[in-house]
Amino acid sequence: MNNTRFCLKSGVVAMAIAMTTIGAVSAHATETWKFQINVNSGDEQYRIAQEWADDVAAKTNGEINIELLPSSSIVNNNETLDAVGAGILQGQITDPSYFAGKNPAFAVFGNMVGAWSDPYQFLGYMRDAGGEDRYNRLIEPYNVHLIRAGAMIPEALVSKRKIETLEDFEGLKIRAPEGMVSNVFQLVGAAPVNLPTSEVYTALEKGVIDAADYTVFATNYSQGYYKYAPFAAYPGFHSMPMIDISLNKSIWDGLSEDTQQLLEDSVDEFVDNLYTQLTTADQEQVTLAEADGITISTLPPEELKKFRAAAQGEWNNWREKSPEAREAVDTISAYLEQHDLL
Repeated sequence: MNNTRFCLKSGVVAMAIAMTTIGAVSAHATETWKFQINVNSGDEQYRIAQEWADDVAAKTNGEINIELLPSSSIVNNNETLDAVGAGILQGQITDPSYFAGKNPAFAVFGNMVGAWSDPYQFLGYMRDAGGEDRYNRLIEPYNVHLIRAGAMIPEALVSKRKIETLEDFEGLKIRAPEGMVSNVFQLVGAAPVNLPTSEVYTALEKGVIDAADYTVFATNYSQGYYKYAPFAAYPGFHSMPMIDISLNKSIWDGLSEDTQQLLEDSVDEFVDNLYTQLTTADQEQVTLAEADGITISTLPPEELKKFRAAAQGEWNNWREKSPEAREAVDTISAYLEQHDLL
């Protein structure tokens, strides 16, 4: 993979913003937008995102062409927010947890560990309870606008060890993103390791990690991770990341209302397709994996309660990190309670 990086120095940023402003999309311009996604090109999520990009081109009669770029191909995953705002990229499809260093609220929106068991629970909060407006207040100062929020299905864990109790996490070297996910794993005794997604396979092969929190079961299986880690925690219980599908705000503001609506509707279709296709792929791959001798297990209800208790303690820790994080934790918790999801 090409790991070329763009240095976001002030001169480059200023020039890129100027170019973006000049090139803001009109109703009749032909545009090519570079969107970087935080997964590898061979992943199921990448393939489904490419279907979305093709659909946008078709629905706009070729006026908007989205060039989909895999993880870290232009900038690191934690740099895409700045790159989109500066016009180096025009859009991103990513997990907001990468931006927790800018504001802890990004981690709360990105993956409030243990909160959600179904993507449409989360999307109900984002679409109907003010979540998208709160999120846009976070990213619009960076000259980025959320088109619509998406969500993954619950992620699986690939492991060299069977996971059936919280005690099974003790000392487990697990690849996990920085922030809330990593902290919760640490609370239950694991030893989190921060690695880019492109290094998961090699790290499992060489024993750098014993397990990996990385996307859905179907992708883990198709990428061959179980060759070195023949256990799966499935159905997933720990992680269901938000997907931020956003665009440079200067470009967004230059679009007609009809084009904005078209993009919002197209993202909703993308999110629905993601749910349907990933769920189907997971179920198909689980059958194949069991036939291949992969051991599948998950936490029983009494252990899940312990995991959620640890996670809720971590929610409270993040709640104190910024005013925006407090608002996010409080409104999400209220939504969960209101809908009997706690």
